[in-house]
Amino acid sequence: MLFVLPASLFIFVFMLYPLLHSGYLSFTEYNFVYDESPRFVGLDNYTSAFQDAQFLTSLRNTLVYAIFYFTLVTGASFGLALLLFRKLRLSSFYRSAIFMPIVVPLSLAGLIFVWILQPNYGLLNHVLGNVLGLEGLTRAWLSSGGTAMAAVVGLSLWATVGFMTILFLSGLQAIPQEVLEAAEMDGASGWRRTLYIVMPNLRPTFVIAGTWAILQALKVFVEPMVLTDGGPGTSTLVLYQQVYLTAFSFYEMGYASAMGYILGVIILAFIGLNYFVTMRKAGKRA
Repeated sequence: MLFVLPASLFIFVFMLYPLLHSGYLSFTEYNFVYDESPRFVGLDNYTSAFQDAQFLTSLRNTLVYAIFYFTLVTGASFGLALLLFRKLRLSSFYRSAIFMPIVVPLSLAGLIFVWILQPNYGLLNHVLGNVLGLEGLTRAWLSSGGTAMAAVVGLSLWATVGFMTILFLSGLQAIPQEVLEAAEMDGASGWRRTLYIVMPNLRPTFVIAGTWAILQALKVFVEPMVLTDGGPGTSTLVLYQQVYLTAFSFYEMGYASAMGYILGVIILAFIGLNYFVTMRKAGKRA
């Protein structure tokens, strides 16, 4: 018990207590700058959230971002893993190069992307206009809602696709070689082998990778905060950022806690959906 005590204290102080206390605060009205103590208001914070235009906007932006990010990062990382699974020359170099962005601090990567996407002296507009002669494609990338959200998704993909690729590559390497050889002898090759042999055997990997991607998608914060600060307007304002602003700019801890719990429920729902869909499809193919 003495050996377990330090870890137990850490979990209680930094995980369990904040979780329970924020759950209590979500049922109260509490501005920690002006109020002496929380005032119980029941479900008012939860009902107010779904009547709050800014909350609904941030929720919509989060779901739009999550759909694009989850689809692109899963497809790109699975495709890269299939390519790297083949015995290519310099495969170790390619694996290291793809994984390298994960070690770069996301805030620093965001600042680099801000410089690349600058309309006047940014690298992207310079290449499009001065190198390729495509002046018509140059624009203020972070000043339009559509391109700003695309930039947020692009930064997230660059930063995380390497980690997802390594997850899928580990799953591919865990498939027994005899299974792949037997499938090849039976005439299964190319996309048929991928669809009917590889993917069913990657069921646990898809569950783990999908869960990680959902967490990254719905808890996105640094990318829009650094790139656009939620702008232009509220076109890239995401739910995690709205929780942060409500708690630490407006000091409404009760309302922010309620929004945080709503986000937590949404994350759990999508993780459960990912598990159900992955297991069901894999079971049918098996």
